[in-house]
Amino acid sequence: MSAPGGDERALFLPLRELEIDATQVIEKALEKRPKARKFWQLISTDGEVLENWRMANFVAVTKMGMNDHGETHAKIATASALTMLDLLLDAEKAPDIVRYGLGDVDDAALVVTAATLCHDFGNLIHRTDHQGLSVTLARPVLDRLLPEVYPQEMVRVQIRSFILSAIYSHLGEPPPLTLEAGLVCVGDSTDMTKGRGRQAFASGSITIHTVSALAVDRVIVRKGLKKPIELQIYLSNPAGIFQVEEILAPRVHAASLADRIDVTAFMIRDGRKTEIVKGIRMEGSRFVPFSDQ
Repeated sequence: MSAPGGDERALFLPLRELEIDATQVIEKALEKRPKARKFWQLISTDGEVLENWRMANFVAVTKMGMNDHGETHAKIATASALTMLDLLLDAEKAPDIVRYGLGDVDDAALVVTAATLCHDFGNLIHRTDHQGLSVTLARPVLDRLLPEVYPQEMVRVQIRSFILSAIYSHLGEPPPLTLEAGLVCVGDSTDMTKGRGRQAFASGSITIHTVSALAVDRVIVRKGLKKPIELQIYLSNPAGIFQVEEILAPRVHAASLADRIDVTAFMIRDGRKTEIVKGIRMEGSRFVPFSDQ
């Protein structure tokens, strides 16, 4: 994960540091947003939430043979989503909650934070329709914690609506209806480093899903040169292109953010970009060879 600007030293962070790095990005993004910061402090230490993450992780890993869908995944996805929110704000793109006069930037950050942290609760029941199940499980948590931030019921219901909508559409099916939901959708798909793709290699199944997931060395969210956001994916071998083209790119399009997000993938060897295969760049609905020109 990377704060806006894309510190490439983060490319080589050990896997065990990903959650620590993500937490730091979240806290930095929220340090001047009192409502979102207070909600983060409440939800990240809440006993029910912690157990939801633990059991979602248990079912995903133990019963489904997938990568973790618990606390680590939730924080990595949230860090990505908040970084992209800040980059869009820098480019003067207003989130929907601001655009329609229902809240401010602080509220938008809270919506993105809450929805991304809660989006996979449903996995503790089953993977099938887990997005709908996540809405069901997230609502009592939100009803218990949101009054600590929003004492007015009308405002609280409006904020909750944005959060639940984003949770429900985080897979891109159905398409996200708000910018905030789109960021949750894309942020979720950026957690693919070192085998953290949808299906776990350790499950014993050798498929393009498992092999390609192992080929992703790092995902960096940074300011783009031509668009507000660039998602840089560093690959150790070409199999990782599958993750970029079949998982990440469709989320960007489903979120209606292709005009604001560039997706580039680079081949690296021994910590450096290779000169033989530089990588690929998303252009519209297709990928073309990467060029420095």
